Amino acid sequence: MSKTNYLPRRYFMIAGTFLLALLLYVDRICISVAKEPISEALDLSDKQMGWVLAAFSLGYAFFQTPSGMLVDKLGARKVLATIVTIWSIFTAFTGMAWNFVSLLIVRFLFGAGEAGAFPGMSRAIYSWIPLKERGIATGINFSGSRLGAAFALPAVAWLIDAFGWRTSFFVLGVIGIIWAIAWYLLFRNNPEDHDGISKEEKELIIATRQDKEPSSAKEKLNFGQLLKSKNMWLAMGQYFASNFTFFFALTWLFPHIKGEYNLETVEAGFYTAIPLVFGAFGNWFSGWLIDRIFKNGKWDRSRILPASLGFLLAAIGLLGSIYMDTAIGAIIFLSIAIFGADMTLPPSWAFCVDIGKEHSGAVSGTMNMAGNIGAFLTALVFPYILAWTGSTTLFFILGSILNIIAILFWFKMKPHKHFLAY
Repeated sequence: MSKTNYLPRRYFMIAGTFLLALLLYVDRICISVAKEPISEALDLSDKQMGWVLAAFSLGYAFFQTPSGMLVDKLGARKVLATIVTIWSIFTAFTGMAWNFVSLLIVRFLFGAGEAGAFPGMSRAIYSWIPLKERGIATGINFSGSRLGAAFALPAVAWLIDAFGWRTSFFVLGVIGIIWAIAWYLLFRNNPEDHDGISKEEKELIIATRQDKEPSSAKEKLNFGQLLKSKNMWLAMGQYFASNFTFFFALTWLFPHIKGEYNLETVEAGFYTAIPLVFGAFGNWFSGWLIDRIFKNGKWDRSRILPASLGFLLAAIGLLGSIYMDTAIGAIIFLSIAIFGADMTLPPSWAFCVDIGKEHSGAVSGTMNMAGNIGAFLTALVFPYILAWTGSTTLFFILGSILNIIAILFWFKMKPHKHFLAY
């Protein structure tokens, strides 16, 4: 096939994972948009809704490492198709909840179902993407999650207004199952197994993905080995801070902005979509910056500097939002915060692939587990701080402090060292 009409197959893989990330966050954020009708239908308080939002993060965190190990063993094709089917079923079941306990259980299981998504993407990236392209590939994937969330805010708000919250969750579940079927039919775990890839692209990927041959090692990895790694602990700590900031945008930003500034539902959806769009820009910029620095021969710096800059912007944005008296002012500073928080994602996940190699799924899953403990706490800390103090100021100060600590962590991290060696 001539080069003039050949589009590299790895780009199709990235398109598939981009759509997966988009779907992941559409399904995840819809409950935040549906907070009011769900609370009214099931007679839930803000604190109970906090637990519902947190239940997702808890299920998501608990199953990160097991899902990562499973994808390392079975491959991204079967695992991603299976987990997307599972979480899509529980997305639909959300619309069938009849009380607080049933909703809590369904959202926990929904989180458990979503747990293997990003570890699965990481394993696919390790097999399919050359080392010099990992930054932008990861940035594109995570921008899908932010665009999905941004799209979901006004779109799901309209869907709920038009058809009700129960029907909306059912529709989203069906869309997920369609993606799972397409992924299973079109994707293969390694480029060596794909009939549609050219010889030239196959040779390029094999020569530039760190290992020149697909790993055939069946070494057993246990959780204790991961926890002996300094790189692993530092990655977990900084990702905790990143998720603490970002998951505010997925859980409490919509009801916070809507209630604080007396906005209509769809209007609030458009306002709160803006920081998530900036998050997508943060992913693209960070991914580009990573690959640009890496091409200059600075492997460690290509991960450390974009992440550190991102955490600094996140801290500034959270603090600045405290002093805003209008919805527009608050959204501007929160957009800076989410842009910065999302700048930390491409270096974080590229770092996991760097140090994890054939165990990229387990390493990235463990990092994401810690991150989602941060998300779990965000969902609970925000309503409880608001109830205790009558203000959100302390929440934003706490998020800023965590972001500054994360910068210190990054300057201790060593992307070129395998997790078993450091």
